[in-house]
Amino acid sequence: MTDRSATVFAVDDDPAVLKGLERLLRSAGFKAEVFASAQAFLDGYCPEVTGCVILDLAMPGLDGMQVQQRLIEKGGALPIIFLTGHGDVPACARAMKHGAADFLTKPVDDQELLTAVHQATERCGILQQERLELADIEERLGTLTPREREVLEHLLSGKLNKQIAAALGTVEKTIKVHRARVMHKMRAPTLADLVRMAERARVVGESNGSHSAA
Repeated sequence: MTDRSATVFAVDDDPAVLKGLERLLRSAGFKAEVFASAQAFLDGYCPEVTGCVILDLAMPGLDGMQVQQRLIEKGGALPIIFLTGHGDVPACARAMKHGAADFLTKPVDDQELLTAVHQATERCGILQQERLELADIEERLGTLTPREREVLEHLLSGKLNKQIAAALGTVEKTIKVHRARVMHKMRAPTLADLVRMAERARVVGESNGSHSAA
């Protein structure tokens, strides 16, 4: 099954390679967009798109490694499948270290490439879902008042209501009210759910001596 919402981008300066890639991808049910240069691809790149990039390593102008770096700088999460005719092991190691999904040598086997594309688009979908979930958590954190944020950070440090009340100079009943509001605004059914959300958003507990911005 192919992800109908995913787009596979192919970037190669060889017209014959591009034509072959486009034909192969479309025959497998993927939406495909091809680019004859790295700059042309980057000019039309949208960080929100789901899919993957099949990227030639050695191209005139910007090479594949430089494109990978540009995508990282743009905050993109598109998995990259590198193609190379050189079998450059050091380049492969660098590419994989920076998050490349795969590194295949030309001429690439059709089935091997399609398998890599399926895995990369699936990975991209998971990463995009995680980004959306994190953005939702951060949006909820932004609705907390400064005092509710303080209560949250004390909760994350494992303190009881009466301990938080003492630390904030108020009464336990007031802390219970703030705690209930925090749970409601964060849509957290349990304290364990609240802790997991906070961890994903890198919010730290008060005992760590640091306040993390929402």
